[in-house]
Order: sequence, then structure tokens, then C-alpha cells
Amino acid sequence: MTRILLVDDQALVRTGFRVILDAQPDLEVVGEAADGLEGIARAAELAPDVVCMDVQMPGLDGLDATRRIVAAPDAPAVLVLTTFDRDDYLFRALEAGASGFLLKTASPEQLIDAVRVLAAGDALLSPAVTRRVIERFGATDAAPPADDELAELTEREAEVFRLLADGLSNAEIAGRLYVGEATVKTHVSNILLKLGVRDRVQAVVRAYRSGFVRA
Repeated sequence: MTRILLVDDQALVRTGFRVILDAQPDLEVVGEAADGLEGIARAAELAPDVVCMDVQMPGLDGLDATRRIVAAPDAPAVLVLTTFDRDDYLFRALEAGASGFLLKTASPEQLIDAVRVLAAGDALLSPAVTRRVIERFGATDAAPPADDELAELTEREAEVFRLLADGLSNAEIAGRLYVGEATVKTHVSNILLKLGVRDRVQAVVRAYRSGFVRA
């Protein structure tokens, strides 16, 4: 059973998310919070597996709350739900350590899938988020800067890394390279370890910020 904490200042939004998630046999909403500070306290109290985090809230916003939640030992994964009306929110959330991003206009099925992906220890970048990462870090023809950690990737790991940066899931990468999904997971784990990043979201940012992949 995946335990979920909802953090949003709108009670109606929390209620809607609860109805969607609690209807799944493997998902359980164990608590709610109306602002960032309450979210931090509830996360420490309830030890959820996934926190669904709003961005704009009174008092402490969701970005600062995310940073403080993921800094704790045995931290839950944080799924940021936003309208993406401001790109600075997206990149601040990336830097804060969020593991997933969805538009609030996403379908119930997309929300359910995103929570399951994060609960499994993976991370999720929607196509909309990947496009913004590309626009922010990839719109350049300049030669990539030297990066000793990137140079440590094997040829196959570099190939997987490029597909990962395109927003492909492990299953999609496996299909593209004609290998098993378990093999892809091993490559992704090695990539994260060599780059010293916490998850694939941070890896995608690294790919574009370093110039390893360019739009």
C-alpha cells in the first residue's frame, strides 16, 4: 500500500485528489495539509511514501517545503502539481529535489500513474516539463563544457542517458535499444551513481545544463 500526503491550500482540490487516489486498491491518502509548514510537520508525523505538493500556498510555499521534506532522513518522494504558469517555479522545484511534475489539468489516470512511479522509487518528467528543460538549458549551439563525470559513462550508458533526457521511460528505452527493462534500470542506476544525482529528474537537468544533450 502506497501512503500519500496531500499538500494544497484548496480544500476542494485536496478532496478531488483524495477521491481519485483512495479509489485505487494500492493507494491510500493518509493525511492532508493546507500549507508548506503543515506539510512538513505532517510528512514527519505520517511518514508517507509520496507527497503531492502544490506550489503557491500561503506562508511557506511548496518549493521551500519540498526542499525541507526531501532533506530529511528516509524522505518521501515529492510530486509537484502546478499550472506551470511560471518557469522559475519549475526550476526552483527541480533544484529543491522534487521527483515528479504534473499539470493540475492532468487526467486522473496520469495522477495515479505518477504516484505509482514515484512510489516505486523512480521519477517522472512529463513531456511538458521535458520541453521546458530543453528550452531552458538546451537552446544552444555552443560546445558542451568539460565534465569529468560525464566522461566516465560507457558508450551504452551515454546512449541510455540521451534517451532518458528525451523523456523516455525505462520501458520505452528498452524498446528502443532492444534490451530488457531490467538492463535499462541497471544502466540508469549506474548513470545516477556516476553523476552523483539523486534521481532521473536531476539527471535530465544535468544533461541539458552541461550541454551533453542539446535541443
